[in-house]
Amino acid sequence: MGEKKSFVLRLNTKTYEALEKWAAEEFRSVNGQLEYIIDKALKDAKRSLRNKNENE
Repeated sequence: MGEKKSFVLRLNTKTYEALEKWAAEEFRSVNGQLEYIIDKALKDAKRSLRNKNENE
């Protein structure tokens, strides 16, 4: 995995609390859970750059 980009994400309190609980259940940080969710969504939509680079 290469360089990581930082950015600000604003979530309402209830969404953050739900995400925090989900992350804890899967032994991840909130940031790690967001990365997991986004990576999975990109793969499911066949838009993952990571998959394209692996196939070259």
